[in-house]
Amino acid sequence: MDAEITRLKRHRSSAAFRWAQGSMLPAIIIAALCAGPDRAGAMERGARGDVQAKLGYCMDCHGLSAEGYHGYYPIPRLAGQQPEYLENQLRAFAEHRRTNNIMFNVAHSLSPSMVASLAAHFKGLNPGPIGGGPHDRVGQGRAIFQDGVPDSNIAACSACHGPEATGYGEIPRLAGQLYPYLINKLTNWDKERGQIRSRPDTSAIMSPIAHSLNRSQIEAVAAYLSYQR
Repeated sequence: MDAEITRLKRHRSSAAFRWAQGSMLPAIIIAALCAGPDRAGAMERGARGDVQAKLGYCMDCHGLSAEGYHGYYPIPRLAGQQPEYLENQLRAFAEHRRTNNIMFNVAHSLSPSMVASLAAHFKGLNPGPIGGGPHDRVGQGRAIFQDGVPDSNIAACSACHGPEATGYGEIPRLAGQLYPYLINKLTNWDKERGQIRSRPDTSAIMSPIAHSLNRSQIEAVAAYLSYQR
């Protein structure tokens, strides 16, 4: 009887492994399937604990609901951000295609599975925007975002970021982003993005637009976006 039970356990593990391989599931799930219910549960709890620990670290700077933070430096909103965009930007920090020493130290220590888990978590958050932009600039900013500046050959922001500024795929959500953060990034675009010219990314699309917008137009767009949900 013991021999038969052992044989059945081996068969179960072998079958689970072959099925998991064929379905191309992540390695951690394959391991959990073959480990039996007790160990699988422990592995799942451990993975959740690791993610929660990292999220706690993120919240120290980005806010309890990832809504952003008006500190000495403006720290961006991550809530509702497109997962693919977040994953790409974390790789950019790790590869020095974006310059930020703090985020380099964070990004280069994260595994691909952890990055995916964090990005998925932030996508599901939707706190209200902090705002902060001057209200008298919102109307001008809305016009630039929706229609661009035809006289200066500047395309509408909505053409890529969507009519609600929520982004799509590699294109980031801008709705609710902090007013001073947006101003800082747009005015310093060429200094902070696409630092490795041999590895272009979507930041190249924004370079001529950021360069074409004057300071007043940037402030207006940032004011409008800072209040969008």
